[in-house]
Amino acid sequence: MMKKFLTLLCFLPIAAYAQQNKFEYEFDHEKPWIELQTQLPGYPKPENMLQFDAGPASNNLHYVDAPSIAVGEDGVVRYSLVVKSQSGAMNVSYEGIRCQTAEKRTYAYGRSDNTWGRARLSKWADLENIAQNYAQRALYRYYFCPLGIHMVKDAEEAINALKAGVHPRAVRY
Repeated sequence: MMKKFLTLLCFLPIAAYAQQNKFEYEFDHEKPWIELQTQLPGYPKPENMLQFDAGPASNNLHYVDAPSIAVGEDGVVRYSLVVKSQSGAMNVSYEGIRCQTAEKRTYAYGRSDNTWGRARLSKWADLENIAQNYAQRALYRYYFCPLGIHMVKDAEEAINALKAGVHPRAVRY
């Protein structure tokens, strides 16, 4: 009996040390990010589109479909983007922006019959390194992730920023 007691006493400090190390590790290291599954929204309707300024790099008109905006618990703002050329041609996509890493992902593209087609090579890409991402960079900087450190808390905040022309925390140059 005494031998079992002494053995137990020897292991208590080891168990306490292991518990302390686990706490310190979890405190010092972020848990791995896991992207949530997403459902495709309804196809954008003209009456729900909010126009935004994507900057001087384009002569196209840019819109976000208000009902499609979703702010996920995974830190991703998802939305339908509509880009309309001066000749009337439209590109429609369902995308996500991850504020923490300044990345974007395209989940689906709009078809001419107002349905979605899943993107074949859907992966996260750096917003800053791809020249064509001017609309997504504008959404990131001025509407959904102002200053690159704040993410809108919900769809209503994102919609209000789009309606106002800029998020109140963003600084436009």
